[in-house]
Amino acid sequence: MNYISKITGFGDMTLDFLQENMLILFNDDAPVELAELSILHEKQELTRDVCVGDIISLGEDDYLVTAVGSEAKETLKMLGHCCLVFGGKDSVEIPGQIQLKGEKLPDLKVGDYIKIQFLGGNE
Repeated sequence: MNYISKITGFGDMTLDFLQENMLILFNDDAPVELAELSILHEKQELTRDVCVGDIISLGEDDYLVTAVGSEAKETLKMLGHCCLVFGGKDSVEIPGQIQLKGEKLPDLKVGDYIKIQFLGGNE
């Protein structure tokens, strides 16, 4: 694993976004208004940009990265923030998204891990 961060909490509105096939991530020091929308996780150093071909694991489920927005690369490094979209598209709709392809939506709980395996090319 090249990156690993423990999930520390869920905002009250997190599951509303999951019903729309997306999740919002933020470090656990996010402002309250952003924390309400997000899966919160421990702040960890991200040493490389997430790229197409990488694998993001959310708890027990693995997802192939199919597209990465230009802003997602920076906000993930700086704030632990991005919007994960479970659509598997080869392009993003907004710059803060990462598109993922997997078999099902994740079933997450506090204490699960967010992991990134850097397998794709560094774009």
